[in-house]
Formats: sequence, C-alpha cells, structure tokens
Amino acid sequence: MAGIIESSPAHQNFSRYDIRVIIKFSVILGKDASCIHKDLVTVLRENAPSIQTVRKWVKAVSEGRDDMEDEPRPGRPVTACRDANISKVLVSLSDYRRKTCEEISTETSMSRTSVFRVLTSKLNNNKKFSKWVPHLLTDEQKESRVNFSRNFLRRFQTEQNDFLGRIITGDETWVYSWDPETKRQSAEWRDFDEPRPEKVRRKQGALKVMHMIFFDMNGVILRWPVPIGTTINAQYYKKVLQDKLRPAIRKKRPGLLKSGILFHHDNAPVHTARAVTDVLAGYKWELLEHPRYSPDLAPCDFHLFPKMKEHLRDQRFETEEDIIQATKVAIKNLDKCSYVTAFKDWLQRIEKCANNGGYVE
Repeated sequence: MAGIIESSPAHQNFSRYDIRVIIKFSVILGKDASCIHKDLVTVLRENAPSIQTVRKWVKAVSEGRDDMEDEPRPGRPVTACRDANISKVLVSLSDYRRKTCEEISTETSMSRTSVFRVLTSKLNNNKKFSKWVPHLLTDEQKESRVNFSRNFLRRFQTEQNDFLGRIITGDETWVYSWDPETKRQSAEWRDFDEPRPEKVRRKQGALKVMHMIFFDMNGVILRWPVPIGTTINAQYYKKVLQDKLRPAIRKKRPGLLKSGILFHHDNAPVHTARAVTDVLAGYKWELLEHPRYSPDLAPCDFHLFPKMKEHLRDQRFETEEDIIQATKVAIKNLDKCSYVTAFKDWLQRIEKCANNGGYVE
C-alpha cells in the first residue's frame, strides 16, 4: 500500500477524507492500526495523523461504518460563530488596545483561548511593547527631518563619496568612572531548563568626564576631554573649534581645508549660538543643518559613542585621568572600518527617514 501512495506525485495533498479512505481500504486488506499508521508516516511524514486517530477510524470501520465524511454537528455554522467572535473582539478593542485576553474574555463571554485565537489567527494581531523615542515628533518636526534627509540624499547623488568624504561630524558625551554592562552584554549560554542569570541594577559612577569628539570617514580627528568644573557654553565651544579642532584638521587632514569642509553637529543651543556660526562662516566651513530631536541621525549618537563605551562598560576608574586614558584606548581599539560603517549606516538611516520622517532604529 505504501508503495502505491509513494508513487503519487501529490502525496502531500491528501485531505482528511482521503486519509480515512486509505485507512478503510487498508482495514479491508487486513492490516492493523500500527501497520497502517506506519505506512501513512512513511508517505505523509509530519502530515500523517496520530496513531490514536488511526485506531479510532480502524475501530469505526471494523464496526461497520461505511461513510468517511464528518458527521454533521448541531448548532450554528462554525463560520457564523467565528464571524460573531471576531466582531466581539474588535468592539472590545475599539476603545482601548492594551486590554489583556482575560479582560476581553470577561467583556465578550468568550473563553481566553478563543480570544487569543481570534487575535492571533484571525486578526493577525500580536501585542507589541512601546518603544522609547527621544521625543514625540510633531508633523512639522517630521517634515523637517524629511527635508533634511532629501537634501542630504540629493547632495550624495550628485557628489557621491566626495560628499561624504568632506564631512566632519562631532558631539559631546559623558564618560563615567563606572558604567554597568548592558543587558545584551550580560547574556550567556545556558541549558533550556536553567533559570536566567541575575544581576543587581546599579547606577553609573559619580565621577565623570565630558569628552568632545570629532571624526570623519578616516577616523577620529579630535578627542578633547573637558576639564572637570568647566561650563560648556558657546564661548568655550568656539574656543575648542579655534584652538583644538582647526589645528587638528590642519595636521591630520590638510586636504580637507583645500577641498572644503562640510561640518555637522546637532542643534544644541551651544552649537547654534551666533558666536559659533560666525566662526564656522569665517573658516568657510559649510554647515550641514541637523533637524531637532534627531539623535538617530547623528553618527556620534547612534554609532561612535555606543561603540566606544562598549569597551568601557563594567570597568572602574578611580580618577579623572584614568577615565581620560581609558577613553583614549577605547577609541584607539575601534576598527578602522568602523568609521566608514558609521557613514554608510548614516546614509541608510537618512534614506529611511526620507520616507516618513519617523525615528529610525
């Protein structure tokens, strides 16, 4: 019997009725339930019925059952019940979409299992957690992000890598004397029946040093640790641009001063102050505007700082100098390709943002 079925090119398209007919035919040939089940598994593999189902139908045929169709069931048609249940669930969710299956079950007088089946199988819903975003963007702010992205892409399409190669981007970040490792960093391989590892939630260290970092596709141009107690205002930022960044560019990237620098930083008040914009204009550095509330479009925020701090997490530093030296080593240990990757990732994020202006993950 198995040989006959195996020769069929559509052996995986057997309906339940077809399988029952095969069981009936096998019983007539004198085969028992175990033998019939073995034949069905050989041919249908995971689509084969269970041994209990085969035994049930072998018994039914042996007792004289001739019709292999399902017996009609009393009550309303299944599809009618299904449609009614779907409507109940939709009405229940219309006013509040955070309800649990238990709450919907109570409102609709449906079982929790039925509610879950309607939500997942019929409505193709799943419960999604809210994601943290820097800011709830207004339509105007989204439009600003779209305009920035499209202008950026237009420049890139015209100038290609010459455009990206002229960009210097920078920002400030705190580096702490101790920064706990991330949840992802603490993951470890365990057996399936083992519990999850536990760790105490801790705060960052009290001692911290602000770092100002500027980089391009070829690497870091300036890493400047701000002395503790210094207030970073427009005048201080202007002084760093004049006394630290420009000499660093002249030393490490002299060609950029000739080809023309495209300067990028976010729109923090310190960066947009008149004293700073005047200095940039005096140097003839073209300023790439940055949309408000958009750390996801700032290479320092979404790439460089997280990569740098991966090397610093879960280490303890006793002094300001320890923090400064560790940060220097962390940057030095970054892969040279990491900076090119940052700009490629930036371009991909901008392409996504150009569509709707929403935050990019």
